[in-house]
Amino acid sequence: MKSFTGALLASAFAAVAIASPTSKSIRDLPLVQSNQLRRVLTRSALLGHAETLESFAHADPQNNRGFGGVGHNLTVDYLFKTLSAIDYYDVWLQKFELLYAAGDAKVESEGVSFTSLYFTYAPNSNGPITAELVPVANLGCELSDYPVNLAGKIALISRGSCDFGLKTAFAGASGAVGAIIYNNIAGSVSGGTLSSPERPQGPYVPVASISHADGLTLLADIAAGPVAATLTVFSVMETRTTHNVFAQTKSGDQNNVVVAGGHTDSVGAGPGINDDGSGSMGLYEIALQLPKWSVTNAVRFAFWSAEEFGLVGSETYVNSLTAEEQNKIALYLNFDMIASPNFGYFIYDGDGDAFGIAGPPGSAQIEKLFEDYFAEVGLASAPTAFSGRSDYGPFLQVGIPSGGLFTGAEGIKTEAEAALFGGTAGQAYDPGYHQATDNIKNLNVGAWIQNLKAAAHSIATYAISTKDIPKRVSLRKLTTTAKHTEHNHGSSCGEVISTF
Repeated sequence: MKSFTGALLASAFAAVAIASPTSKSIRDLPLVQSNQLRRVLTRSALLGHAETLESFAHADPQNNRGFGGVGHNLTVDYLFKTLSAIDYYDVWLQKFELLYAAGDAKVESEGVSFTSLYFTYAPNSNGPITAELVPVANLGCELSDYPVNLAGKIALISRGSCDFGLKTAFAGASGAVGAIIYNNIAGSVSGGTLSSPERPQGPYVPVASISHADGLTLLADIAAGPVAATLTVFSVMETRTTHNVFAQTKSGDQNNVVVAGGHTDSVGAGPGINDDGSGSMGLYEIALQLPKWSVTNAVRFAFWSAEEFGLVGSETYVNSLTAEEQNKIALYLNFDMIASPNFGYFIYDGDGDAFGIAGPPGSAQIEKLFEDYFAEVGLASAPTAFSGRSDYGPFLQVGIPSGGLFTGAEGIKTEAEAALFGGTAGQAYDPGYHQATDNIKNLNVGAWIQNLKAAAHSIATYAISTKDIPKRVSLRKLTTTAKHTEHNHGSSCGEVISTF
């Protein structure tokens, strides 16, 4: 594997055109301008990066870029080596360790195989488990919701109100041999996490998710008489070492830094080319092009690891900063899933007027900058909630102004959104979300290039001036430790999908 992956990385490296001005020439470069930076961003370059990421996933035995695995390590090495070769940036890694978990799940009943997904930290079933299905009362958030006759059976539980791990632990405490959690809204659960490897409320049992429709089907079958189901869960858990990657301009005010980030890891199910190859590789392309110009404020590109396990990379980084280092960050821009096939142009609701959750002072100005940009280029846009489901979360918690773009995940596009953006109402923004089908074919390249140009506009604008962004007057460290949980991206425009 070493020789193959080494050759793969060398081939990918050779395909990148790198602008590398000397330290002296940086001072003589023209100041970056939004229209000029946007002009050099091309679809062909983006597709080349997507092909590179997919080749890294294919080099992994599990065909993914889960943090600390072969596919993700190739991604990290690629970013670090190519950006280090540009004499425009200071480039460094941040190393940390984390428990990795991945797997597959299968649910069958009466000859029907249901689409099902794995929950992070779910235990291995060690083969198929066949037992009677028993519905759990209410939402399964109280131990009293679990029937006394559940011993030796499989619990059928609705999603909602409390997290997956608590439901699974209560099922184990009640003697169940397995659990199936069905969505409480249209569509599938899109996987999820039990949030921690174990809980005091009870032992985890093998568990899988199914869609709302399939859950209702099973409930109707049970109402007509006893129903048996077969549950199979394969899982692996191991401690892995992984890295965040950073590249910061050597020029520009080092005490007034514009940070732009996206995550580099995928879920275990697939290569993660939209989630978040679209954001991370989009930023990477901007980082390759920016050395043509000078900047007034320093720009730091951040490529996060282990976002899919609860924003661990970004939270680890923010927690590592001293108060002085935090104070040097003028603002944070997040780009996570910006090429969804059934997209909307969604902007994080910095002023909170749409969803009631405002970002720190300055976030409203970032939202307006994006709104004005999309209006100027003739594209519709809409707000999306600061739900804490991506790497902006740790920055918000310490009062750093934040904003960014998102094209939708497992949420369902409304009729109004279809009228606004095109696409298909009643379908997910990204049908490939957290699945093996999140590959190059899953990308809407038109949405990708438009969002990338919007990202470039924000970076160029703030690289010149952050005069509209108020200085932070107070600082605090994150009081929570990394949850080590798999994220679920927030949905947009009037509906935020619960993480529970």
